[in-house]
Amino acid sequence: MSHSEKMIDQKDLPPPKGMSQSLALPAMVILWLGAVFLGMSVIWEYQVTPGEVPDAPISWPIDSRMTCNHRRPTLVMFAHPRCPCTRASIGELALIMAHGPERIDARVLFFKPAHFLEGWEKTDLWETAKHIPGVSVSSDIDGSEAQLFGATTSGYVLLYDANGQLLFHGGITGSRGHSGDNAGRTAIETILIGGNTDKQTTFTFGCPLLGRNDVCQQENQ
Repeated sequence: MSHSEKMIDQKDLPPPKGMSQSLALPAMVILWLGAVFLGMSVIWEYQVTPGEVPDAPISWPIDSRMTCNHRRPTLVMFAHPRCPCTRASIGELALIMAHGPERIDARVLFFKPAHFLEGWEKTDLWETAKHIPGVSVSSDIDGSEAQLFGATTSGYVLLYDANGQLLFHGGITGSRGHSGDNAGRTAIETILIGGNTDKQTTFTFGCPLLGRNDVCQQENQ
């Protein structure tokens, strides 16, 4: 066999076993890093994607079963009792109320489908909101009040002055389920201390308030 034939035979041979393993490991690491990056990108996009921005009624809806407080501002938050993102919104509400519950009439309305079991909406979120000084909680059957106020996302907040005129509407968290300083809470606190009273709007980060009957039905059974 000639020297050139020996060279051809060597090229056709498979790489040594150790070399194959050494090449496979970096490839696996690259694939793993790609999967991690993709997963983190999806999670980040989910956290920073706000809910629908509704057209809030400029004046307190006359068809509402609630009445506007004519001595101090009235804050209304609409919440889904099974939305984990809303925990942060309720926590931010507690911080607002900590500056003096006497300054504001705060209410949290929890969505409840009429045909669901009694007490379905009274989750730990209900209990947390109920124990915030100065906050009252109630059920919003079939989201009738939410529809009047244009609420479509859990954690949505509206603030009206003593004359029933809209001062603020939107969310009070910086992203989905994230607690901490944010434009919504800052806007409300500024209004309450007599600062800027121009109507202000922020994004709301949370689960859809209505139209979750498919999820809720599973949790109800």
